[in-house]
Amino acid sequence: MLKKERYEAFIKHFSENQPIAETELQYENPFQLLVAVVLSAQCTDKRINLVTPALFRDFPTPAHLAASNFDELFPYIRSVSYPNNKTKHLIGLGKMLVEDFGGEVPSTVAELVKLPGVGRKTANVITSVVWNQPNMAVDTHVFRVSKRLGLVSQTAKTPLEVEKQLIRHIPKQYVHIAHHWLILHGRYVCLARTPKCESCTISYFCKYYEKKQQSSNKEA
Repeated sequence: MLKKERYEAFIKHFSENQPIAETELQYENPFQLLVAVVLSAQCTDKRINLVTPALFRDFPTPAHLAASNFDELFPYIRSVSYPNNKTKHLIGLGKMLVEDFGGEVPSTVAELVKLPGVGRKTANVITSVVWNQPNMAVDTHVFRVSKRLGLVSQTAKTPLEVEKQLIRHIPKQYVHIAHHWLILHGRYVCLARTPKCESCTISYFCKYYEKKQQSSNKEA
């Protein structure tokens, strides 16, 4: 199957079978999503959703974060990964939002990456989820699944390379949701160590499964 055909099959399957796909992080506004995504780095969404209700209750705006200090904020997020650094990031993020952006979350990747704790992946998540911009956030799931499916070449070694290839081939109107398709498929089906190939509904266009079958046939 040609790469073009894989992309067509990918879009067709998910647009028909999963037309609504969203982040599993719980939030009510752009600020809350930004905080949740910063906290979610190398941590599970499930863990973040346990932490954020109290955090959002007591620090509902950037100004509240800006006015806080390490000792006050740290207990709220002590159970997430790298809590020391993330506490510092959130305080700095709050201050910069207040001082440089009028307390509002900026809507461009270029502006978002200026914020403490916000890299390109986080900025792509915010702009695609909040404003449906055609930006592709590449986390470990997207990186793994896009390669296994054959959507991205095996020679792509960095998230940015994967992002560029996906953006090049996925129709603009599907980019923001395709990010969630890949993440959710990686989270629940195409697992890192034990992918559920036998129950996977898209194995018919998966390059990884194709090679797996060919290997089994040779051994037989």
